[in-house]
Amino acid sequence: MMELVSLWQQMPWLFVGCVAALSLVIGSFLNVLIYRLPIMMEREWQSEFQAYFQANQSQVTPERFNLAVPRSACPKCQHPIAAYDNIPVLSWLALRGRCRHCQTAISVRYPAIELLTAVLSASIAWQQGPTLTAALLILLTWGLIALSFIDIDKMLLPDQLTFPLLWLVLLFSLSAGALVTPAQAIIGAAAGYLSLWSVYWAFKLLTGKEGMGYGDFKLLAIFGALLGWQQLPLIILLSSLVGAVIGMSMLAIQGKDKATPIPFGPYIAAAGWIAMLWGEHLTGAYLRYLGL
Repeated sequence: MMELVSLWQQMPWLFVGCVAALSLVIGSFLNVLIYRLPIMMEREWQSEFQAYFQANQSQVTPERFNLAVPRSACPKCQHPIAAYDNIPVLSWLALRGRCRHCQTAISVRYPAIELLTAVLSASIAWQQGPTLTAALLILLTWGLIALSFIDIDKMLLPDQLTFPLLWLVLLFSLSAGALVTPAQAIIGAAAGYLSLWSVYWAFKLLTGKEGMGYGDFKLLAIFGALLGWQQLPLIILLSSLVGAVIGMSMLAIQGKDKATPIPFGPYIAAAGWIAMLWGEHLTGAYLRYLGL
């Protein structure tokens, strides 16, 4: 392993290429995770509901469904997807975006997520090099992509993803490659969670409506634990500005009412990812602009 790291240090482009290639494969897995995890959660909730409230009624055992079973198949003709038709990006291009058997269109979102995963991961690899910090940021990037698209689809940021990422980042603060001290990580996590939690309850008390979900609090806590509380204002500002512009634009394009809820998680994830790589530079540039 040390020899491989040494080789990557001598040839940074090789490390970036390896990360990009691996991330394409991970992106393919993320497509599965984004689609299946919410369904798995819904089935688990239904099973718990039946166990508590319908204990005396006959229950039908649902078909096994997890991240590995059943095999991926065309949603229309149900023909299983062969391994050679499941190569990230290349298979979609070779098939011209259609099922090999029924010619049903395959969403461009699948290769887009694979490419996004590769590009973002390669960017971190290029900036950080073959370090423990790079490994953490790449893992975190994969989790953020999954969370963002699940939130777009279901307005949900699952605890099954947010909590492991939060604990991972907190534990990383004990390592030599940590970006902040353990004390700063704990304070940052608490500040990230409580800042949005306070806004949530203030908005609810004033309007009687819920302005965001608890998953948003946990997502910001992850960035607070990773970067410290000092970067939280930048993340909140960026996510609010981007969310307002893109969210309102999408509602206008789709002809929906402005009161229609929009997922906030993707904007926090995007702002936090930018802060991970360039937060100090952006904050420093802003302070210099203000003459501070």
